[in-house]
Amino acid sequence: MLWYQVVFGVVLIVLAIAIVALVLLQEGNTKGLSGAIAGGAETFFGKNKGRTMEAKLVKLTKIVGIGFFVIALAAKIILTIF
Repeated sequence: MLWYQVVFGVVLIVLAIAIVALVLLQEGNTKGLSGAIAGGAETFFGKNKGRTMEAKLVKLTKIVGIGFFVIALAAKIILTIF
């Protein structure tokens, strides 16, 4: 096994674990029946504070996902050529 195969493998494993962790850290979109009943109970500041952290997690998840796809594609192309 060549050194770049090991590097691609390690990077892909680290990115896969990061994607799983980031997805698990995000909160769900559905609030169930309690969200429908008490939907207007949240204050403006509480909503915005929650959204900023959630927005950062979503953005980071997209970046890591794109990085995973690009690295996997590059690994396939490079390992096919060599």
